[in-house]
Amino acid sequence: MKNSTAKNNKLPWLPLALALAVNVALPQAFAADAIRIPAQPLGQALSQLGQQTSLQVFFSPELVAGKQAPAVDGNLSPEDALRQLLQGSGLQYQIDEGSVTLMPAPASAASGPLELGVTDIKVVGNWLGDADAAVVQNHPGARTVIRREAMVEQGAMNVGDVLKRVPGVQVQDANGTGGSDISLNVGVRGLTSRLSPRSTVLIDGIPAAFAPYGQPQLSMAPISSGNLDSIDVVRGAGSVRYGPQNVGGVINFVTRAIPEQASAEIGTTLETSQHGGWKHIDTAFMGGTADNGMGVALLYSGVNGNGYRESNNGNDIDDVILKTHWAPTDVDDFSLNFHYYDAKADMPSGLTQAQYDADPFQSVRDHDNFSGRRKDVSFKWVRQIDDRTQAEVLTYYTDSFRGSNIASRDLKTLNSYPRTYYTYGIEPRVSHVFDVGPTTQEVSVGYRYLKEAMHEEASRVALVNNEPVVRPGADGHVYQDRTGGTEANSVYVDNKIDVGNWTVTPGIRFEHISTDWHDRPVLDNAGKRVPEKKRSIESNEPLPALSVMYHMSDAWKLFANYETSFGALQYFQLGQGGIGNEPANGLEPEKAKTYEIGTRYNDDVWGGEVTLFYIDFDDELQYISNDVGWTNLGATKHQGIEASVHYDMAALNPMLDGLTANAGFTYTRATYEGEIPGFKGRDLPFYSRQVATAGLRYDVNRWTYNLDAFAQSKQRSPGTGVNADGSFNGDYITEGTADGQFGDIPGYVLWNARAGYDFGPQVSNLKLGAGVKNIFDKQYFTRSSDNNSGMYVGAPRTFFVQASVGF
Repeated sequence: MKNSTAKNNKLPWLPLALALAVNVALPQAFAADAIRIPAQPLGQALSQLGQQTSLQVFFSPELVAGKQAPAVDGNLSPEDALRQLLQGSGLQYQIDEGSVTLMPAPASAASGPLELGVTDIKVVGNWLGDADAAVVQNHPGARTVIRREAMVEQGAMNVGDVLKRVPGVQVQDANGTGGSDISLNVGVRGLTSRLSPRSTVLIDGIPAAFAPYGQPQLSMAPISSGNLDSIDVVRGAGSVRYGPQNVGGVINFVTRAIPEQASAEIGTTLETSQHGGWKHIDTAFMGGTADNGMGVALLYSGVNGNGYRESNNGNDIDDVILKTHWAPTDVDDFSLNFHYYDAKADMPSGLTQAQYDADPFQSVRDHDNFSGRRKDVSFKWVRQIDDRTQAEVLTYYTDSFRGSNIASRDLKTLNSYPRTYYTYGIEPRVSHVFDVGPTTQEVSVGYRYLKEAMHEEASRVALVNNEPVVRPGADGHVYQDRTGGTEANSVYVDNKIDVGNWTVTPGIRFEHISTDWHDRPVLDNAGKRVPEKKRSIESNEPLPALSVMYHMSDAWKLFANYETSFGALQYFQLGQGGIGNEPANGLEPEKAKTYEIGTRYNDDVWGGEVTLFYIDFDDELQYISNDVGWTNLGATKHQGIEASVHYDMAALNPMLDGLTANAGFTYTRATYEGEIPGFKGRDLPFYSRQVATAGLRYDVNRWTYNLDAFAQSKQRSPGTGVNADGSFNGDYITEGTADGQFGDIPGYVLWNARAGYDFGPQVSNLKLGAGVKNIFDKQYFTRSSDNNSGMYVGAPRTFFVQASVGF
């Protein structure tokens, strides 16, 4: 229902005892689907409805106590299935932006038809929320949500595999010193993808980076796809709520929710190719909610085994989450979550052109690896002060360690880089809905205090006959010892204004960031004392934003938005270059302006989204190579179009019932627009101008079949036309170099297929699946120019099998 009409009605606020999580793939969010719910107690039936459809249902346990629901089986819309479940229950429901609230029906209507209506604007508060279909439909910018079901059907072993299918998002294949299965390399709209530095990445709303301000990169991304319920990708209009470092939008990884009824599930996916060995991801989930409203869930996901290369590609990843929830009163809601992530993964080597030609699946570096550990705790308190006022306090603490062992390019030394980070944050927010004349408005005021601390070291030993050896008096000691910290204070205010068919949301965020960096005096490998260095920087930045949406109808929306994004200098950028306490080689923080205009349509047959985007960087920071490091590249522009569509083929012919099609396309042009002679207008490295996806999904008689394709055009890699100071001289390398570092990277097309069968509750909800990725065994590669430079082959034809059971 449109917000413009909602202000004329009144919906009483009910105690929220249960929220059934969304658990379907986005292409099916609005279409009729096969729903199978046996006759059982009404509360359990509604829980299964939430698991099988996109409806989010709120109710008190007392309303459904002692009530039975009839069996529901057939291709039904979620609302039709809900109607059937409530037949004869004496309950009715009301819908507000996709959220369904149950309540007793009036005596005269208890056995008659149910009346739909929206009688009040519900305070939204959290913009990300559960990201159900209605929330996404009314978001004034480009947004895509991938559900757990789609991840399983894709046979995803990591979140990078999933994100490749989101319009505008490009995932760089693992390479270089970011080349382990622990890292995440995501770039949005042509932005650099190496270690995902320009998107705000969250796990249940908590920053995933070691240090969100001083080290936002994800050389260790403490996220396992097996523990996820959905991935919510907001590609624009996020800086007001979520701070700096998000010119590439906000990516929120949503973990599996605490169920109402006690339940459990275990599952595994195994994959293998003709190279390497077996690799598997194992998952376990159990939880439930007691009659007093206290709930708990334990989640585990682990990745173990060898990848598709012939050596040095082992993985050992464990991800454990304990979630608790308590609603002691009608207006208070508490959540306390604990998270432990421990991982170690090998990093295969980059190859020269000759090595790649001889055997692209070999690795000539036996000791390169990456390890990490993260312990974090978060606490959230939400209080519904009255029908139109909500307050929330979120606080979190993270303790992260990441370490790597990386051989030098000449394979003569093995360098170790242990690093430790601590982060504490507290984020209160108050939201209030009120009416002013013909408008309904929701004002939110929020604050963030965040404090970081880091300690980074480096040591080195010799490699003799490819074995590490400590040479007395030269190696084995710490030759680099750095500490640093960041203290950030920010406040924001935004106002969501509904008037007529318009929703207008102005907002502004003020950031005050103080960052310190200290290079302690130590002895280098020659026994010479390294001088002490101290550097600091303060930033005070306003980040304004404005979004507008016009509701053509419930199904059709038009939107446009503008925002400013700011990127503070990171610790290693602050310490780069210069001598003593001099500035860091002239590096300056970067600022960008982002614009979007688009449209979104969804009904019971088809839906899609088209967005035009434009990013204008004043002085973009760009990583060049391990020798040069980072430089202020100058002005850059990122522009293009993103499109996605899904269609229910049954609309063409009833014989096609259960068959849906989807497709996506992104065109991006990211270019340098500064004053370097010979370089103006040239493409930035490591992005494809064209990326396309297509897929078919057929669901019939408990069988599910999937066929999909992914394609990307060629990419540029950094050229060697870089002077010693990090500036460019205009050269541009297109032909592959002998060392494998530079040259164009060809595009490629991959095809994947899968079949799965759901045995249903009669056989403990046993689900089996099997599939093949890269059906035609297309060989493709990427490059790196860091310490682990060279060419990296992509995944060959890979077979996988899946199994899961539920209790």
